[in-house]
Amino acid sequence: MRLYAQTPARRNRQVLVDLIAAGLIAAAVWAALVVRGTIMLLAEPGRKVESSGDSLAEELGNVGDAASDVPLIGGVLEKPLQSAADASSGFADAGASLQETVSQVADVITAALIIIPVLFVLLIWLPPRLLWIRRSSTLRRLAEAPGGADLLALRALTGPPGALAKLPVPPGGWADAWRQGDRQAIADLSTVALEHVGLRP
Repeated sequence: MRLYAQTPARRNRQVLVDLIAAGLIAAAVWAALVVRGTIMLLAEPGRKVESSGDSLAEELGNVGDAASDVPLIGGVLEKPLQSAADASSGFADAGASLQETVSQVADVITAALIIIPVLFVLLIWLPPRLLWIRRSSTLRRLAEAPGGADLLALRALTGPPGALAKLPVPPGGWADAWRQGDRQAIADLSTVALEHVGLRP
């Protein structure tokens, strides 16, 4: 199986198109990651709220523990402080929830920004490449089969007429030479058919 043509002009075009496709895919991935990084900046307030809430809850908890040691009114003092510590933990949970939401949104948008352009590039680039690989393999097998040169010559005769313009026309024309089994004409025509898809005899 041949991935690239043997003729320089077609091979250069194929390599160029492959490089462009790879570049577009890389650019789509890079842009998606940049967008993800920008979206994740929105999670920063959530991180600050979570950190502040945790710190406040810890400090109020410590104060409540210390207040519980006060004789007679320790329990009365500890209760509101513990309630305030629980409320601070709620702030911390809200900050963590905000971060999780931002992360999920960033994941969905990043996936969409990667998948959609990559699929678009693949749909435009891959079918022609696979078609050429299949066609070149078929023609190569045909050229190596018994009588394959005759079939390739017929393919050249029924293909674009411009491909034959660069060859000197044999006496009686190409069709007549092919019908009479002129081996040189058949070899020339089969070469034209192979070169048309970027292969060499």
